Order: sequence, then structure tokens, then C-alpha cells
Amino acid sequence: MLASISALSISIWIHVTAAVVGFGSTFAEAVTFPVAMKLDKRHLPYVHKLQLFINQRLATPALVIIILTGFYQMAEGDFSFGEMWISATFLIVIVLGGLLGAYFIPTDRRLFEQVTKDLAETGEPSKDYLAEVRREGVMGTITGILIVAALFLMITKP
Repeated sequence: MLASISALSISIWIHVTAAVVGFGSTFAEAVTFPVAMKLDKRHLPYVHKLQLFINQRLATPALVIIILTGFYQMAEGDFSFGEMWISATFLIVIVLGGLLGAYFIPTDRRLFEQVTKDLAETGEPSKDYLAEVRREGVMGTITGILIVAALFLMITKP
């Protein structure tokens, strides 16, 4: 029997691929800061440039693809915003987009400038910088939980 490939199944494949590539890559951000601190503090500016790249070039385009393919699937499939798993997942996606654009991207731009200045002046990251990195780590953990929750909802469809 041949597999039945439809525009809807292709959309679902693109949707899942975008989620895996775009949001999966963000989980690597959790290890960049501790690795840089162990190797050499001079790598800290790179951490923020890497996180900016991941968030701007992988996560943000993936988010757009996820939203577009999600709307297509709603129109073409047997789905409705009245279903809790769809509306909750859509809300999570909107929150993720807000966090990317309003928090993570501007924060990493600011932290790059701050740690670059700190290292040039004293050779050490400042206490303010370290406190802000901790806050960003907490926000990253919350974001990771939201991503996992969205995956749970999309897979189990409770």
C-alpha cells in the first residue's frame, strides 16, 4: 500500500520540523553560559551572539512557520479553536513569540554589550551582569517548560 501524502500531511510535517529545529535549538542555550564560564570568561560575549543567532535565525522563523501551518491545518483539517489543546497551544505560541521579541533578543543584545564592557574594564563579568544572566536562565527554564507543555498538548490532544 502506498502512503497517502496530502497538502495537509505536508503541512503537519513542516509544522513539526519547524518546532524541532527552531525550538529544539533553544534548549542548547542552557549550556552555553556554564561552558563558557568553565573555559574562559572571554567567551561570554560569544554566548550572547550565539543566543541572538538562535533566537533570530532559528526560533523566530520557526515560530512564523508554526503559526502559518497551524492556521492552514485549522482551515483544512478537522480542528477547531474550541478544542482546549489547540487554543492553549496557540496561547503558548503567542507567549513564546512575545518572550523572544520582547525579552530574549533585547536582553542578549544588552548582555553582550555589558559583558564586553565589563571584560575590557576589569577582566571579570560584573555582579549586575551575573544577576541578569541568572534572570535570563530562569526565563529560559520557564520557556522550556512552555515548549514541552505545547508539545504535550499537540501530541496527546487531551
